[in-house]
Amino acid sequence: MRKPIVLGNWKLNGSTASSEALVAGILAGVTGLDAIDVGVCPPFVLIPQTVRQAAHTDLKVGAQDCSEYVEGAYTAEVSADMLRDVGCHHVLIGHSERRALFGEQNDVIARKVGRALAAGLMPVLCVGETLEERQSGHMDEVVCSQVQAVINEVGVAAFDRIVIAYEPVWAIGTGLTASPEQAQAMHATIRGLIAGQNASVARAVRIQYGGSVKPDNAAELFSQPDIDGGLIGGASLKAEDFMIICRAAADSLGTV
Repeated sequence: MRKPIVLGNWKLNGSTASSEALVAGILAGVTGLDAIDVGVCPPFVLIPQTVRQAAHTDLKVGAQDCSEYVEGAYTAEVSADMLRDVGCHHVLIGHSERRALFGEQNDVIARKVGRALAAGLMPVLCVGETLEERQSGHMDEVVCSQVQAVINEVGVAAFDRIVIAYEPVWAIGTGLTASPEQAQAMHATIRGLIAGQNASVARAVRIQYGGSVKPDNAAELFSQPDIDGGLIGGASLKAEDFMIICRAAADSLGTV
């Protein structure tokens, strides 16, 4: 059985004080949730503080992005090796906001995944379609091309060290959520793509759902057979809401 994973993406939010309070609240609730993996992704400047606060606990700390470069004259870039050096466990790559707002293409994202793997980080590969792509019926083609670009770069076997986060772009920060049936269908499509190239990797790879996951819809989403937890945005900024979602992921182990 795959171990669910719930990650909080804080995006461009937080201060030293608010981060400390948020992590304290999460740590108070994470005890006893050994059946799942729980992590957070603070802004870069808050990572060292969060790593120190989460030391010797079950809370994993990661970053929201990494560079495609290892070192050199790349002002403002942060390499995967640097993230590992300060204690990161995982890194989000290819989030829809990076794709849409900063123009990141599949080839760049694939190289970033390779850099993360080489540094010993767990890449969380974010994929998803826009509303227009869904309405036109091209959602499977779009999402599969995003996954295949990474397979082409690092090989399908590497997905035993990669988490996939399916986030329909139209459901991120909009209040809209894919129905459990819509989300399950896409997760099954992604798993099927990988199964066509390596069945054992496909069975083991964890695929999260992200996109306006909240305490009141998490349980139904996580009960789907191919949904292995969630990548949580706004709800991860409130410890109580985030922990309700984490408990829903743990409870899902009894329903799948």
